[in-house]
Amino acid sequence: MILLDGNHLGIESVVRAVRQYEKLAVDQHQLAAVGASRRVVEAVIDQGQAVYGINTGFGKLADVSISPQSLAELQRNLILSHCSGVGEFVPLEIGRAMLMLRANALMKGYSGVRPELIRLLVEMFNRGVTPAVPQQGSVGASGDLVPLAHMSAVLIGEGRAWVDGQLLPGAEALRRVGLTPLTLEAKEGLALINGTQYMTAYGVLGVYDAQVLAKTADIAGVLTMEALGALPDAFDAEVHRLRPHPGQMASAENVRKLIAGSGLINRSQRQRIQDAYSLRCIPQVHGATRDAIRYAGQVLTIEINSVTDNPVVLADGERIISAGNFHGQPVALATDFLGIAVAEMANISERRIERLVNPALSGLPPFLVSNSGLNSGYMISQYTAAALVSENKVLAHPGSVDSIPTSANQEDHVSMGSIAAKKLRAILENAQHVLAIELVCACQALEFVERRKLGPAAQAVYGLIRSAVPPLVQDRIIAQEIGEVRELITTGRIAAAAEAEVGKLH
Repeated sequence: MILLDGNHLGIESVVRAVRQYEKLAVDQHQLAAVGASRRVVEAVIDQGQAVYGINTGFGKLADVSISPQSLAELQRNLILSHCSGVGEFVPLEIGRAMLMLRANALMKGYSGVRPELIRLLVEMFNRGVTPAVPQQGSVGASGDLVPLAHMSAVLIGEGRAWVDGQLLPGAEALRRVGLTPLTLEAKEGLALINGTQYMTAYGVLGVYDAQVLAKTADIAGVLTMEALGALPDAFDAEVHRLRPHPGQMASAENVRKLIAGSGLINRSQRQRIQDAYSLRCIPQVHGATRDAIRYAGQVLTIEINSVTDNPVVLADGERIISAGNFHGQPVALATDFLGIAVAEMANISERRIERLVNPALSGLPPFLVSNSGLNSGYMISQYTAAALVSENKVLAHPGSVDSIPTSANQEDHVSMGSIAAKKLRAILENAQHVLAIELVCACQALEFVERRKLGPAAQAVYGLIRSAVPPLVQDRIIAQEIGEVRELITTGRIAAAAEAEVGKLH
């Protein structure tokens, strides 16, 4: 059970909840703060004060007053009018993460909603109601208005949602699990959609997946080093203390652990003075990506425990302040940076693949197959890797450098963080496939060396991959095999196999 209190949610907890279906609970003590902010909103209504989002229109229509009799209709209309998204629906785990993260943000007690609204979000999550949210439509300021509106529509019995693999109308989805639609009251519609939970959902899962991938990249690099008889000198601890970037030092330490006990990587049998950069600079390149992951993780951890709507309700001073916490610029920059960093991890992996399959560079049979010519071996897998890293170079163009004014120029700078975060997921998927190809090629290359000399970590990973992918003796379809190894990466099994031999990796 994961407790939501608005202040202590971590990235791993989000992953456990959305992927492993761990249930959520709300902190009962913190609900008192939620109730206090709600009373401030009700006082404003009773006193007839004009406050944005409570008894006024929205965006450019903020100067339009709304009568007390129409406040509930105002909130409902807000949700319905903002459901204008297009494109394919987000993956289920993103929809689930949006529910969880919005509930946690509202639990901070600065949004002026009723506790029962938060309880409905949590119960939808726990009972498997996942809103169907189109991927396109958010500009990442004023919050992720469009995707959050599609999420919120289900709460009021509108929109569509997934239940047990079926796509149902919102009201039917709630009824199917024993829940009842909620009638929104003043401020609540705006509080639901004025947040960054769409881009943040992508960002949080992206950080976690990038952490797994960074560990796997070190392992893949070491298998390639074993196959090519790389030199160990460049990973000496003293070298990396001279340039102590945290990620670089962590990656170098991982490599030292992973090559321990190897008879293929040693100082005595030198066939060259130096290795190519794609081998020698693994700590520097992988390490820089690790530092980017750490930065993005810090930004996203702050974001998922923050108030990101407008206006903000300050119960202590009984004030309601219009500000800009909905603006997605921090997440936009962090996810753009992370996408660029992950793309680079794939770039260097593709160069190692080339070194494995190119006989002029490896000294191994052409394209890692004995009867080459009749067989093409892994020639075309390098083409696939090249296509993926090239696509990543296009996707790595920052979304956050763009802005198109909205709402009749009232909202005249937007973050496009939704685009940055969504691109991150595509970059990660491409990078996972590239590293899967490297692992497949490295294991095939090991068929042509003295495998008994492998270090324990490399031997364990080789054995795991061979349980899914047999050695290539003659040409066959390998697409599914690449997918199976990618699954070994994303589930953490590659990393676990290595860590079982050498202990915890960074």
